[in-house]
Amino acid sequence: MKAIAATRIFDELPPMDAVLARKVTVLGSTGSIGVNTLDVISHVRKLHGADAMPVTALTAGDNVKTLIAQALEIRPQLAVIGNEELFGELQAGLAGTGIEVAAGRRAVIDAAARDSDFVMVAIMGAAAIEPALAAIRRGVVVALANKECVVAAGAVFHDAITKSGAQVLPVDSEHNAIFQVLGSGDASEADLVTITASGGPFREWSLERMRQATVEEAVAHPNWAMGRKISLDSATLMNKGLELIEAHFLFALPPEKLAVVVHPQSIVHCLVSYEDGTTMAHLSAPDMRTPIAHALGWPRRIPSPSRRLDLAALGSLVFQPPAHDRFPALNLAINSMRSGGMAPTVLNAANEIAVQAFLDRRIGFLDIPRVVAAALDEDVGSNGLAGDLESVLGTDARARVLAEEICQRVGL
Repeated sequence: MKAIAATRIFDELPPMDAVLARKVTVLGSTGSIGVNTLDVISHVRKLHGADAMPVTALTAGDNVKTLIAQALEIRPQLAVIGNEELFGELQAGLAGTGIEVAAGRRAVIDAAARDSDFVMVAIMGAAAIEPALAAIRRGVVVALANKECVVAAGAVFHDAITKSGAQVLPVDSEHNAIFQVLGSGDASEADLVTITASGGPFREWSLERMRQATVEEAVAHPNWAMGRKISLDSATLMNKGLELIEAHFLFALPPEKLAVVVHPQSIVHCLVSYEDGTTMAHLSAPDMRTPIAHALGWPRRIPSPSRRLDLAALGSLVFQPPAHDRFPALNLAINSMRSGGMAPTVLNAANEIAVQAFLDRRIGFLDIPRVVAAALDEDVGSNGLAGDLESVLGTDARARVLAEEICQRVGL
C-alpha cells in the first residue's frame, strides 16, 4: 500500500507571491473548519492585500444565512447550497453581487470540479466522498479536513490520486502533525506513530455515569470548538479510531505501527518514534487555524491568527493509556482497520447513523458503540474489497439502513 498524503520533496520552494495567488475553493464553508479557513484567508488578506488567495467557490449544506454572509465578505465566484429548498433564499441574498449561485448535491460536486488551485474539503461525513474525488481528479492540492471519506473509501482515493497526481494534505490536527514530523525522516523508518486523544468530556466518567449522559454533556468538548458530530465522536473515542484508520491510509502505516495515547491538554498532537531511538513530537495550541494555515501555505508557511503556545504557563503535560473497556468504539475501529476491505466503510456508516440517533435522543450514549458493533456483525458487504466507488457507496448505503434498524430496536 502506498501513501495517500502528499510528498514533501521539493527542488525549489514556490515564491510566496505564487502561494498568495492560489485560487481557493472551500467545500463546507459554514462548518467549524470552513469558518476557520475563511478566518485564516481574511487574516492573510489584511497583511497581503484583498486580492490574496482569491476564492473560486464556497459551498454549504443547510446554513444559507451564514453562506450568504461569507459570500458577501469573501466574494467568491460561486456560492452553492446543498439543500435545494434554500436556493431561492441564496439567490435573493446575493442578488446584484455578480456572484453565481447554485443548489443541490450535484452542484456541490461541480463546485469541487471547477477551476481552482487548492480545495479545502470540510464537508462532514461520507457526504464528502464524491466532492473530494471530483477535486482530486483535477490533480490539484486538496486539503482533507474530513477523515470519514478516507476511512470509507481509502483505496478509491489512492487510485484517484495515483491517476491524477493530486497532492493531498491532511488538516486534522493529528494527521497534519504527523505529516510535518515525518518530514524529518522516511515513514518506513518509523517504529511507532502515536496520535493523541484529549479523552473527551467523559475521560474520567464511570460506565454508569456515561449511561445517563445527555447530548449537551457529550458535545461539550473540553479543548476544541468543533461541530456536534465530531465532538460526540471525541466523547466515544470513535474519533481516535477513525484517525488511526485515516493515518493507515494517508501514510501507508501498518496497524502495528499506530497507537493512541490520552493527553488531556491537547498540546502534543503526535509522536513519531524512529528506529534509531529518537521520538519527535509536534506541539501547538489547540486551535484548528494552525493546521489550516499550514495546508493553505504548503510548502511555504503563511501567517495565522491562531493562538500561540506558552509551555511555561502550562507547567506540565500528562499522558495516559486509553481506557479500552469504557470506550469500546476505539476497539471497533482498530479491529476494522486490521480487517480491512469494507469493514471501515461499515464502521463509519453505522457510526454516523448511531451518532445522529443519539443527537436526536432516540438512543443512549452507550448504545452508540453497540449499534456499530451489531452492524459490523451483519453481512452487508464488510468482507468485500473497497476497490471502486460504486461498491463503497453501495456498502455505505446498506450499512446505514441496517444501523437505522438497529437503532430502532435499541431505542424501544
